[in-house]
Amino acid sequence: MRYIAFVVLLSAATVFGGPAITSRCGTELLDEQVLAHEAHFQANKITKDASSANATAMVNLYWHVVSQDSTLEGGNIPDSMIADQIAVLNQDYAPSGLQFVLKETIRTTNWYWFNEAGPNTDAQTQMKQQLRQGGVADFNVYTVGFTDSAFIGLLGYSTFPADYAGNPMDDGSVILYSSLPGGSTANFNEGKTLTHEAGHWVGLYHTFQGGCTGVGDMVDDTPPEATPASGCPTGRDTCTSPGLDPINNYMDYSDDR
Repeated sequence: MRYIAFVVLLSAATVFGGPAITSRCGTELLDEQVLAHEAHFQANKITKDASSANATAMVNLYWHVVSQDSTLEGGNIPDSMIADQIAVLNQDYAPSGLQFVLKETIRTTNWYWFNEAGPNTDAQTQMKQQLRQGGVADFNVYTVGFTDSAFIGLLGYSTFPADYAGNPMDDGSVILYSSLPGGSTANFNEGKTLTHEAGHWVGLYHTFQGGCTGVGDMVDDTPPEATPASGCPTGRDTCTSPGLDPINNYMDYSDDR
């Protein structure tokens, strides 16, 4: 079980997305699906009490470096970039009491997976079925290239907690290798892509879920947002409800900075 009720504190944190990227996150849900996920959340959440208010929940992370060759440009990211990414992830999740510990780094050279893996593809299914490690509480992260024309501009995608029971081997997040800190993807190379996708993995939705009138992101203090933000549009306000658009939220699409 990995639902943690207090992780919603993260949703008032920082940012994700941007103008040079077209599809950003491939994790999309209909409002009806959100309601189904929320029912699962309510049935499985763990609520903090006085004795556990300052407790830290540790999550084992298995990092799968999937590359097409041995070069950095081919996806073979160094251990130092992975360490920097996990440091960013833990800094971003510190207010929630959730922390990630690198359990193992698995390196695989596979041209097909690196280039063709994407949401609902045979490549990603094959990749995960052969590589995934651990159980329900373990976080598997895969770095790939998204070079197929169908995925140009995609930064990442993830499963939700409610998805695990139906397909355990699909569980985890897939992200663009060059979105790590120091990577080559302009505006999205400070590590916030994984922060965003990990948010989905623990049960958070996009800030613009349902637009101005839909179910929203199920976090009371997130103002409604009609559409994803890009760049850094300070003062943006796309809905008549109180509050400016949450462009400083990890679960929006604005630039990493």
